[in-house]
Amino acid sequence: MTDYARIEDVLMTRLALERRPVAMTFRDAPPSNVRKFTGSQPSGCSFWRLAAAGDVFYTEPSDHYNCPVGSYTHNIALPPEREQELPQVLSLMTDIGYIRLEEVGGIPRLPHTPAAIIYAPLGQTPVDPDVVVVAGRPGDLMLLQEAGTRASTTPAPLLGRPTCMAIPAALSGTVVSSLGCVGNRIYTGVSADEFYVVVAGQMLSGIVEQLSTIVSANAALTDYHTGRRAALASA
Repeated sequence: MTDYARIEDVLMTRLALERRPVAMTFRDAPPSNVRKFTGSQPSGCSFWRLAAAGDVFYTEPSDHYNCPVGSYTHNIALPPEREQELPQVLSLMTDIGYIRLEEVGGIPRLPHTPAAIIYAPLGQTPVDPDVVVVAGRPGDLMLLQEAGTRASTTPAPLLGRPTCMAIPAALSGTVVSSLGCVGNRIYTGVSADEFYVVVAGQMLSGIVEQLSTIVSANAALTDYHTGRRAALASA
């Protein structure tokens, strides 16, 4: 398997990350070598926070029922006794002007319901990830986005709410940037000066290979533009 510990170290160092990248893998059956999550969380993205803190586990669909929007993006049907929760949340969001109801149909979703979702810090993932979630500052994640472009991926448009739609959007084999949403920031603790880049697992190694070139190029351009500003700015 790919040396994900090394890749995590490269990302943490090159991008000055304060949070560990999170690996997510979707399975059609529960894994035998990973601990089942126990307890409850208020949102699907809360599992990102647990994994970034060092926990390795998998969830089942029922672990996501507390998050109607996250269940929707992950193609998880709520049980009959709770299926009214999604329209209730959407009604609240439309009533306060947060979204328009016609936007919902355009939100990316997983192609099918996963039987299990494995979460882990990237460096401890027990399996090859389908997507990797990276949280950091814009000036640093800019480098990751540029490395993705250099690796010949086609970055998707910048996404916003809900943050979790970046997961299915990235599965097409690309790099997706997301500004996040208020719910995600509350449930994960991501600060107002951070956002996300989500990378398809199949693209990760190629993108990381390009980071050295991108970091070096940006250092050279920093000197170039600093010199031009000093020479040409008159006020």
